[in-house]
Amino acid sequence: MIFQMNYHRIIMLVLFAGLLSTAMPAQDKQTFCVPVKTLERDSLAFEAGERMSFTLNYQWGALDSDVGTATVKLEHTVFNGQDAFLCKVYGATTWLFDRIFKVREDFRSWFSTDGLRPLKFTRDTHEGKYAARNTYLYQWDDTEPHIDADVYSTSSGERSVTIPLTKCTFDLPALFFFARNMDFDKVEPGVKYPMTFAIDDDVYNVHFIMYDRQTVKVKGLGTVNTVRFGARLLAGEVFKGDQDMTIWISDDLNRLPVLFEAPLIVGKASGRMTSVSGLKHPFSSLVKK
Repeated sequence: MIFQMNYHRIIMLVLFAGLLSTAMPAQDKQTFCVPVKTLERDSLAFEAGERMSFTLNYQWGALDSDVGTATVKLEHTVFNGQDAFLCKVYGATTWLFDRIFKVREDFRSWFSTDGLRPLKFTRDTHEGKYAARNTYLYQWDDTEPHIDADVYSTSSGERSVTIPLTKCTFDLPALFFFARNMDFDKVEPGVKYPMTFAIDDDVYNVHFIMYDRQTVKVKGLGTVNTVRFGARLLAGEVFKGDQDMTIWISDDLNRLPVLFEAPLIVGKASGRMTSVSGLKHPFSSLVKK
């Protein structure tokens, strides 16, 4: 069944607004950063206590079904004596689709409250009979900064690797929060802004493209004024290569990913925000519930 083969790719759209799905292996050690506002804690788009919930939908012909959920929580903590954020991301198939192909995704990321520098990352993934685990420690103070990574998968076993690290290399949750501080005044429409992130034992590039502003209706949330972003998808076993993935970001200081969708080889995957609490700024882009 197409769902069984592709669910582990599809659910990542919900967890990180499509960042992994649009990734390409990094070819060198170039540093890529989107234009952001100051990253001092008082100026960030978010604060500890924020919680977001998402629902994942899959459409294929007459099939139109919600197949998974995800939550993103942000907490304050202390990591090696410094103030830090701890982001907890949890994704799962619904009870009905558990019978078809059970998926559980647990990501945790520690990053500094000032500057959003990643400090530690863990991943615990279970997708049917497949399992994967990552533990990253970011070694910023070494002569050559790097990530000490312990990685495991049922297909490759357990191993320790060293991953190159630049000032614009993140794990996925840290990248998600970093990108929310984009400076819309400096981001030019139609221009690709690449960055890099690490997962498992490799580093990947991801691109952001700003298109325009739109008002969209988000089921379960309301009508939201948004900024529409897109990314050209790589052709492959899951995604079409001739259409863009689309992400709608709330047009306010919170920069929330309220809606996203991607065409698949068979059908279409989409994710929508269903609830949000603990926002640092007023949800002023929500014009109607």
